[in-house]
Amino acid sequence: MKYRKLGKTGLDVSVLSFGASSLGSVFHQTVDSEAIKTVHAAIDSGINYIDVSPYYGLTKAESVLGKAIQDISRDKFLLSTKVGRYGENVFDFTAKRIVASLEESLVRLNTDYIDLLFLHDIEFVPAEIIFEEAVPALQQLKAEGKIRYTGICGLPLELFEFILPKVDVDAIISYCHYSLNDTSLLSLLPLLKSLGTGLVNASPLSMGLLSTRGTPDWHPASQELKATCKLAAHFCESQGADIAKLAVQFSIANEMIPTTLVSTANPANIVNNANWTDEPIDEELLKKVQEILAPIRNETWVSGRAEYNRNI
Repeated sequence: MKYRKLGKTGLDVSVLSFGASSLGSVFHQTVDSEAIKTVHAAIDSGINYIDVSPYYGLTKAESVLGKAIQDISRDKFLLSTKVGRYGENVFDFTAKRIVASLEESLVRLNTDYIDLLFLHDIEFVPAEIIFEEAVPALQQLKAEGKIRYTGICGLPLELFEFILPKVDVDAIISYCHYSLNDTSLLSLLPLLKSLGTGLVNASPLSMGLLSTRGTPDWHPASQELKATCKLAAHFCESQGADIAKLAVQFSIANEMIPTTLVSTANPANIVNNANWTDEPIDEELLKKVQEILAPIRNETWVSGRAEYNRNI
């Protein structure tokens, strides 16, 4: 496993990191005992960064993760969670709720501090609440030592272009913008570098788009995007290859992207993912898959307020 610096935090993060959303049965029903084994397998494989949120499984993911890490030395991993989003349409970025939410997360996670605390999906609320309450609350929690670093996350890249120059945060989580079908995250890298902002790239499979199974009903992508990605996945299958492997290897290959989150509740899956990071990518297969995906390159979908989705 390789490690890279996470911006101005100076943290060394594994190029592949563990997204604990699956532990909340977000994608399908999971078995807690297997989920706990998955976390242990991830750490044993060299993964040292775990991300979660109270939103995932309506606190279930945090609770299961808390059981998994309670007997692991805290210096073996870096941990991030989130505040502000608590349901599909439940958002509260007031300072009071952020402080309370962190305390609740600390109990569920069986720890007394969080390495990185992110404001979750801030594109759904007016920027004023982020500037006036949410970010100051993060800074206060950092000053108190309850969190080490601060961050924001969301889908639209315009969100980061607008918010980042106006706030002091240490890192961002961006998802579905650096994968086989969408590399638009590259446009944000100069801004992140100029600010020293750490970058966590999430969802190299584009929330299930890059799969032969097809996407869940709730997936917001267009039918053309879904069909083209599925076509690419079936092409890989016809070549005796797994598009998940190609996608993970593609996402971690860029030295400018410190870490990429993958999520699973299956121990064998996370071990496979970790092993893929040390194997060479099939360049010929990559070229053919990119040709299939060319018609929908960088296509995304609307998320949140209109002002962050003007280019869609």
